[in-house]
This record gives sequence, structure tokens and C-alpha cells, in this order.
Amino acid sequence: MEGFYQALTLIGIGLYWMLVAGVTIRVVIKRRSVSVSLAWLMIIYILPIFGVIFYFLFGELNLGKKRAERAQAMFIPYKTWFLKLLDCNAHLPEKTPTHITHIDDLCTNRMGIPALCGNTLSLQDTPQKILKSIIEDIELAQHFIRMEFYIWNEGGQANGVVSALIRASQRGVRCQILLDAAGSGKFFSSSWCQMMENAGVEVVQALKVKPIRMFLRRLDLRQHRKIIVIDDAVAYTGSMNLVDPEYFKQDAGVGMWVDVMVRITGPTVNVLSAIHCWDWEVETGERSFPTAPECHIKQDNLLHPIQVVPSGPGMPENLIHQVLNISISRALKSVTITTPYFVPSEELLQTLRTTAQRGVKVELIIPKNNDSIMVGWASKAFYAELLSAGVLIHEFTGGLLHTKSVVIDEQYCLIGTVNLDVRSLWLNFEVTLVVDDAEFTKQLYWLQQTYMEQSTVVDEARWRERSIQHRFLERVFYLFSPIL
Repeated sequence: MEGFYQALTLIGIGLYWMLVAGVTIRVVIKRRSVSVSLAWLMIIYILPIFGVIFYFLFGELNLGKKRAERAQAMFIPYKTWFLKLLDCNAHLPEKTPTHITHIDDLCTNRMGIPALCGNTLSLQDTPQKILKSIIEDIELAQHFIRMEFYIWNEGGQANGVVSALIRASQRGVRCQILLDAAGSGKFFSSSWCQMMENAGVEVVQALKVKPIRMFLRRLDLRQHRKIIVIDDAVAYTGSMNLVDPEYFKQDAGVGMWVDVMVRITGPTVNVLSAIHCWDWEVETGERSFPTAPECHIKQDNLLHPIQVVPSGPGMPENLIHQVLNISISRALKSVTITTPYFVPSEELLQTLRTTAQRGVKVELIIPKNNDSIMVGWASKAFYAELLSAGVLIHEFTGGLLHTKSVVIDEQYCLIGTVNLDVRSLWLNFEVTLVVDDAEFTKQLYWLQQTYMEQSTVVDEARWRERSIQHRFLERVFYLFSPIL
């Protein structure tokens, strides 16, 4: 009997090492950065059995068979719709400023989305202003409302948005709400969600995974976009989830969440509407293209193009990552960045360092206290390299700074849902706007200055004197940074 158990043990060990060898080969042959591969190999070997399980759950960019096939079939029809915008009077490459021409070319060639002129923008920087404006626009809706968010949390003025949607649905407006299954998990079981569905509002869970299929799709792949489109006339996007900060994560110990949203009218609205239609079709299989944008734009309203840059599985890989690298590397005077989660790729890190070493003023504003302990420590692991290159780091103390923005040379800006971390740049469904509007960019830059006033500057000399324990925790979480 003892011999039987010994044989069984040897067979188990052999099977386990065959499994580890197979997964190791899979990690090595996958085309990705060396740092990501090494991080996964470390997890697999340090955590027996669990490391292999974690890799199957989180190690590969797998949208799931049905969604992946659907997204692949959708790409050509949507790109064809986008390319029709090239004939629109709002696309004026000959009048597009040179500092965003290269971004327009990149997005047009890879995704078919050109930069469009003739837009108006309003920067909204307080939750009360944002939610009040959204409710007012919903009350004016006549035909349809399209919304998608990562998190929808009940409480405060967020409930006012629900009430406005219910009234809209009752007067015959079609309301399509797409919410991430994980981020909005609590909301789906709330009475407010039930009331919306009872009133005819269509509420769909994005990227929902059944337990029986959990090994067939990456679990941490998230729908992170924040988009509202009303009658293809008004749109919103930005960093804010559909939450009232006074009722959201009050026990997290990081203070109030600080966000912005952009209210948009003009041709860019139709592009954002198409992004929602894409996401809706990925989940439901229902295809419904938005109306074509108004192309008869007055001559005095031709400038200030906006480039919509989406990314995510099924779309061209690393598009937002490319846009960020191009924008930062071409800066001549200044780069000012706000992001709640800073775990950059090696390429982006080197771009920031090189830009600062060229004499460009590079400033990074991130929250001093983060709701993710791992990301907070991993972010600090990059401080020394950045400080030595001349990057100024501001730690925001006025709450959890959640605004995602980049201002280049105080001339144009990027604003949207994208964090400067691997998850946003390579995994999640995201969207950002590249805005060439001097007045709007100035407003965003002023807002960034108010963030700096509520921040403390990291002193390089004092940073070098941090404790050994502090350095150890940085390095531990830094090792996992490629997969955070």
C-alpha cells in the first residue's frame, strides 16, 4: 500500500511539473514585453499550483470566444462607418495644427477615426455640476440615451440620474445602459436598478463571466469607458463614474474622489455614440450605427479638432499607448499629467525620462493616498528614476485624485478614462480625447494648477533617505508592476 501512495505522489509531482513546463513554454512564446513574462514566471514558480491558476485566470488577453468572434466580425463594418467621416466637412487635415496631425494620421490609418472640427466643449470639474448637467440633458432627450460606465453606485445625486432615466423611458425614449459586471456588481442587485428595468430601461452587464466559464476568459478584463450620448446631439466622457462622491467609498480612507467630465456637442458626439454602439453589439449582438454627423459647419467654427482614441480587445492594439508616447515625446516646453494609478510600461517610463532630460518641464500629479495598496507602492518604485531625470512629482492630498489628463505645451490635451498603468494601456476598454482647443486646454491646465496647490512636491534628496523597509516594499510591488 505504501508503494502505491509513493507511486501516486510521484505521478502527481510529474504531472504538476509537466503542467508548469507547459505553462512556462506558453508564457515564453506569447508576444509581450520581457518584464511581463518574467513577472508571470516568478508568480508561477513562487506560488506552486496557485501561480498556474492565476495565470489561467489573469495571464492572457482573452475576451472569450463569442465576444472575440463578434468583435472580429464587427471591425470592418465599423471601420467603414468611421472612414465615411473622411468625406465630412468637419475633417480638415489641411487646417489641422501640426502638433496633432501625426495623431490624426495614426488613428485614421489604424482605426479609421479621423480628427473632427466644429465641436464645443465644456469642462465640468465638480460632481454637483456634472450630475446636475447630466440630469438636465436627460430631461431634454427625445429619442434615445446611450450610457456606459465602469461603476454605477446608488446614493445622492446618482439616484437623481436614475429617476431622470425612468421618466425618459416612460415618455418613449430608448435608454441603453451598459455597466461593467464587476465594477457595478452591487448596483445590479439594488432596488434602483430594478426600478429602471421595470420602467423599460435596458440595463446590460458588460463582460459578465459565469463561474463555469471562468477559465475561458480573463477575469480582470474590464469595461472602463465612461460615455453618455443623448440623441446624437450631446455627449459626455471623462474620468467620473456614475457616482456621487459623498456616498461612494467613504470608508476607504482616501478622502473624496476628484474627477472631471467633458460635455461635448458637434461631430465628435457621433463618434462617441459609435463607440457605445460597438460595446453594445459586443455584449448583445445587436447592431445599430449612430446617425452621421452634421457636416455643414460654419467657417468660423472649423478649428479646434478633437481626435477620439478608443482601445480595448478587438480594436487595434496599444493605440492609446502609442498616442501617449507620441504626444509626450514631441513636447517642446511642458508636459503636465494627472493620473490616479501610475504603473507605466517601460516604454512610457523611458519616454517621460527622455522628455525631461531634453529640458522639457515634466510634472506628474498623483494621489498621496491610493485606494489600491499594491498600486500605491508600485508607483513609488518609479520615483527615483523619474526624479533623477528631472521629473517633478506632486502628491495630491485633497482626496483621491481620479482625473486622467495630459496637457502638452499648454497647447493641446488628452482627457478621458485612461490611467497610466498597464491595465488601462493594454487590457481594458478605454477612451480618450485628444483636444486641440486653446481655451479648453487652458481651463484644464488651470485645474491642474489647483491640484498642485493641494499637493506636496516630492523632494529628491529626502526621497533618497527613505527607510530600508520602504525601499523593500517598493521593490516587492515593483516586481508585480507589469501585471497590476
